[in-house]
Amino acid sequence: MIIDSSLENSAKLIWRGGNPTLSSRLIAKEKAVALTFCGSTSAVMMATPADLEDFGIGFALTEGIVERAGEITSIELVETDAGIEIRMWLAGDRADRLVARRRALVGPVGCGLCGIESLEQACPSPVRVSSNVKFRARDLLGAMSGLAPLQQLNQQTRAVHAAAFWLPSSGIGSIREDVGRHNALDKLAGALIRDNVARAAGAVLLTSRVSVEMVQKTARIGAPVLLAVSAPTSLAIRTADQAGITLIAVARADGYEIFTHPDRLIFSDDRLVAA
Repeated sequence: MIIDSSLENSAKLIWRGGNPTLSSRLIAKEKAVALTFCGSTSAVMMATPADLEDFGIGFALTEGIVERAGEITSIELVETDAGIEIRMWLAGDRADRLVARRRALVGPVGCGLCGIESLEQACPSPVRVSSNVKFRARDLLGAMSGLAPLQQLNQQTRAVHAAAFWLPSSGIGSIREDVGRHNALDKLAGALIRDNVARAAGAVLLTSRVSVEMVQKTARIGAPVLLAVSAPTSLAIRTADQAGITLIAVARADGYEIFTHPDRLIFSDDRLVAA
């Protein structure tokens, strides 16, 4: 059992207005976290040491190692001097498949593709999201504006990303934060799959830019809408289009930009009816 705060207090010297003063600041922790499956390490990520079981399950889902939480037969968190191991054991058929497709993915970088052995592995065909639910454009704008007040760790540190899941009927439910944007989304994926949330009925909200792997992970989650504060890359747009995901980005207080599948949005204020 690991008891570890995501914050630590750091002394600092402030120089403003020509005068140096001593002070302190709450800092987001960052640790090496190894994700191991059946005794072998699949990835080492630099991550915030919180919601690590969600992280492990979500990573397994978004990397295609499992499709359901039940395929992970056990999970254990082990802390060492070097960092934290998330040790997971898989059901027999999943373990066999993992051995067949084993790859090394070392993660103190932001690309999310280290250890990929071919161009085909870097750009696989995305999972196709199946959802006929439609969303009011104004509701999605309100969802994004409600995200910042829920980012408790970022309010204290101004140093972490967030990924959240929003449903039209209930608003923002799960939210996860991490120093890494990929990690935050993996943690969210783990929380959603553990809680058996109706993922095809809602939207993923991100405080980061949208690169291709963020779209790929959202497709694995099964969410039909991805909404982010920053701009997407060209490959992210193409992948979202292929996956059937409505990609919305550059979200601001007065609106946002829609890059793919705008037909999922209702722009009038008429009564919303699910298709």
